[in-house]
Amino acid sequence: MRSLLLAVLTSLMAFSAPAQDLSYYLPKNVSFNPAIPTPASVIGHEVGEWHITHDRLVQYMKALDAASDRISLQVMGTTPETRPQIALLITSTQNQARLEQIRQEHLLLSDPKRSADANLANMPTVVWMGHSIHGNEPSGANAGLLTAYYLAAAQGPAIEALLNQVVVVFDPSFNPDGLQRFATWVNSNRGQTLVSDPASRELNEAWPAGRFNHYLFDLNRDWLPAQHRESQNRLNLFHAWKPNILTDHHEQGSNASFFFQPGVPSRVNPNTPARNQELTAAIGNYHAKAFDSIGSLYFTKEGYDDFYYGKGSTYPDINGAVGILFEQASSRGHLQETDNGLLAFPFTIRNQFNAALSTLAAAQGLRKELLTFQRDFYKDVVKEGAAFPVKGYVIGDEADQGRTQVFVQMMLRHQVQVYPLSKDLSTDGKNFKAGKAFYIPTAQPQFKIIKTAFEKTFEYKDSLFYDVTSWTLALAFGLPHAEIKAAAPETGAALSTLKPLGLNTHHLNNTYAYAFRWSEFLAPKLLYTLQSKGLMAKVATQKFKMMVNGKEEAFDYGTIIIPVGLQTRKGEVLANLIDDCVGNSGVEVFALPSGMASGGIDLGSGSFLPVKTPRIMMFSGAGTTPTDVGEIWHLLDTRMQIPVTLVDVDRFNAINPARYTTIIMASGAYNNLDKNAQEKLRTWVSAGGTLVATEDAVKYLADNGFTKVSFRPTAEKRDSSISLPWNLRSDESRAKDMAGSLFEARLDMTHPLGYGYTQPMVTVFKSNTLFMNKSASLYGTPVQYTENPLQSGYLYRGYKNAVKSAAAVNVDNLGRGRVISQVDNLNFRAFWLGTAKLFMNALYFGDLIR
Repeated sequence: MRSLLLAVLTSLMAFSAPAQDLSYYLPKNVSFNPAIPTPASVIGHEVGEWHITHDRLVQYMKALDAASDRISLQVMGTTPETRPQIALLITSTQNQARLEQIRQEHLLLSDPKRSADANLANMPTVVWMGHSIHGNEPSGANAGLLTAYYLAAAQGPAIEALLNQVVVVFDPSFNPDGLQRFATWVNSNRGQTLVSDPASRELNEAWPAGRFNHYLFDLNRDWLPAQHRESQNRLNLFHAWKPNILTDHHEQGSNASFFFQPGVPSRVNPNTPARNQELTAAIGNYHAKAFDSIGSLYFTKEGYDDFYYGKGSTYPDINGAVGILFEQASSRGHLQETDNGLLAFPFTIRNQFNAALSTLAAAQGLRKELLTFQRDFYKDVVKEGAAFPVKGYVIGDEADQGRTQVFVQMMLRHQVQVYPLSKDLSTDGKNFKAGKAFYIPTAQPQFKIIKTAFEKTFEYKDSLFYDVTSWTLALAFGLPHAEIKAAAPETGAALSTLKPLGLNTHHLNNTYAYAFRWSEFLAPKLLYTLQSKGLMAKVATQKFKMMVNGKEEAFDYGTIIIPVGLQTRKGEVLANLIDDCVGNSGVEVFALPSGMASGGIDLGSGSFLPVKTPRIMMFSGAGTTPTDVGEIWHLLDTRMQIPVTLVDVDRFNAINPARYTTIIMASGAYNNLDKNAQEKLRTWVSAGGTLVATEDAVKYLADNGFTKVSFRPTAEKRDSSISLPWNLRSDESRAKDMAGSLFEARLDMTHPLGYGYTQPMVTVFKSNTLFMNKSASLYGTPVQYTENPLQSGYLYRGYKNAVKSAAAVNVDNLGRGRVISQVDNLNFRAFWLGTAKLFMNALYFGDLIR
C-alpha cells in the first residue's frame, strides 16, 4: 500500500512518514532497564522525527549520566558560542569504580619504558566514538542518542561482558555550533507533510551551512594543527585516554550508500604501520557482517583515504590506534528522493547505529590484538626514531617569539617532548638563541608526529588525493629550523607547559618616542590596540639605528614608532598605557632617548609615514567561500583582535563603503555582485581604498577589469595517438587537481607588503591552478615564486612550468587606490602563519603603495 501511495504522490514529492520508535533501531531480543530514560522521554520527540539540536542532545546525555551507574560525564570545554563539549565515559559498574586505575594502566601501553609491566589479560580496550564533526552530517549525532541509550539501558550477559571489556569515550557532537546551526535550519523548514523534492528549501542550506564551526572552519582538518578551541579541548581528553579505536561518523552524497574503512590502499600515508591497516580490515569484517544482517548497501576501499593526519579517522593512526571513517548517504533533511529511492532520515540513523554496535563488537573480539598493537606501536616508534638519521630538530625565530610559541604549543598538545635551548647554537647557516629556540629529539614516543611535522614529500604511490598532499608544519609556520644529525644541543628540562610571553617594554625618564619592530607575529595586534586607545603611530619606510641604554639597536623596514610629542598623554600615564597594551604579546617595545638616529633616517624624517587605523570590511555570504572567509575572520578576530565587518555580497549595494579603509574579497565566485555593485566598488577603490583579493576573487577582479592581472595557460597539447580506457576518465581528470602543495616564493622586504620579514623566502600553500603572470610594473610583483619552487607535495607535470617564477602577489593601482591580488591562500587553515604577515601588511600598509 505504501508503494502505491508513493507512486501517487511522486509528482508532489511529498511523503507523510510516521516517526520510527525505538523498535525500528534497537536489536531484537534485548531487554532494557525501564529506569533509564528513553530519548523521546527527554528530548520530546522520537529519534529521527526531528533533527536533534545540541542543547537537547546535551540534555539527554546529562539525563543518562544521572540515571545510569555505567556512565560518568565530563565537560571537555566550551565552543566559541559557549556550548559545552561533553564526553560520556561508559563502561561497566565495576569498571566505573576503578576508572582512574584503568586509565593509568592503559597509558602504560604508550610508554615503552613501562609497557612491559602492562597486564593485557584483563585490560579493557578504549573506544572513542565521535559524531558529526561536520554539523550538517547529522545522522551520526542523532544515532548517538541510540548508542548512548543502548549502552546505558541494555540488560543481560552480553552487554555486561562487553562493558567489562570496553571503555567507551563517547563524544556525542564533535562540532556543537555547526550541529545547532544545521538542526535549526532543517527543523525550521520542515512541514507536517515531509517533502522529498531535492529542490526543497529544507534540503538546501543557506550560506555558510552547518558543516563548519563558528569561525567557518572544517574541524575535520584541524586534528593535527589544532588551532581551534574545539580541537584543543578534544585532544586533551584524547591523550588522557589514548584510545585503541576512534570512530568518526560522517555523511556523503545522497545517491551513495554507506562507506567504512579500509580506504584506497594506494593512498595510505607511508608513516602508518601495515599492522594498522590489517586491523582496519579486520574491524571492517565486523561492519560487513552487521550491514549484511540488515540488508544495507555498503562499500570499502574506494573514494576515501588515510593520508592527511589532520583528519579524525587518520590522526589516530600515528597514535597507536585505529581510526575508522563512516560515511552514510545523507538525507540532508528528513526525507530525500535519491537514485536509490526515497532516503529517510531514520534509515541513515539506523545505519550509523549499527556501525557503532559493530565497532563495539570488534573492540571486544579483537581486544588483545588492539592492545598488543598499541604497545608494539610505541616500542617500534621509539626504535624507529632512534635509528632515524636526523636525531632532532631545532626551531625558533629570535625575531618572532609569538609565532614560535604557537608552534611549540601545538607540539605540546600532541605530547611531543620539547626542550628549550640553554646555549646559543649555530648550525646549517642559521643562528638559534638560548631561550628563544627549542630542540625536539626524534627518539621519543611521538616520533611519528614529529616526522610528519618536519618531513618534505615528493614521491607518491597515487596521483589522486582526498585532501592536501603536504603540510610540513615547520615550513607552514615560516620558522627557521635545522636538522641535528650529531650530538644534541644543550637544553633545559622538557617543557610540560609553555609560559605566556612576558611584558617586554623599556622606559626612560625622558622618552622621545617608543618603537617596536614589525617582525613579531602579534605586532599588528599591539598597533591596533594602541591606535584604539587614541595613540598616533608612524611606520619606518627606511632602516635606522638608535642608541638605546648604551647599545646600538638596528630597526628595519616596517618599524612602528609612537612619538611622545604627538600624543595627548605623556610621561607615566603614557608609559602605563603602553605597558597595558603590550601585555603578553611578546612584542619588545623600546624607549628611544632622542630623535637623532645613530644611523639611517632620523625620527622626524619624511620617511616615517602616518599609519591609519584600519577600518575593514569583508565580503561574506552567498558568492564567497565560507572557509576562506572564516580563516580571515579567525585571524583578525581571535589573534589580532581587530574588528572586521562582514557584509553579504547581496547587501553591498545597500551600504556606504566610504567608512572603510580596506575591503577584503576572500575567494569566491561573486556571481551575485551585479554591475551596480561592481561600479560602486570601483568608485570606492578609485577614491583611495585598498581592495585585497585572494584566490578565485583575484580572477573575478581581473575578468571584470579591476586589474591588469593575467594568467598562464595550463592546458596541455594532447597527443592524438594516445587513447585511454573509459574507466580512467575520472582519475585522469582528478590527477590534474592541485589538492594542496608547498611552494617557495621570494619577497621584496623593502616593499610595504614585505615589512617585518627577516628572510626573503617564504613558503606559500597553493591549492588552485591559477598561475599569475608578473605585473608589467617594475614594482607591481612584490612576491614571486622561485625558478624551482616546489618544496613539498604533489605537482602535476603539466603545471611545473606554469608555476616557475609566476607571481604570487601583484599590485594594481586604480585611481588613487590599489588592488592587491593574492592568488593563493595566505591564511590556510589558521596554521599557515608564515604568510599571515603578508596578508596583515596588505591591511595596514596597502595605502603606502602609490
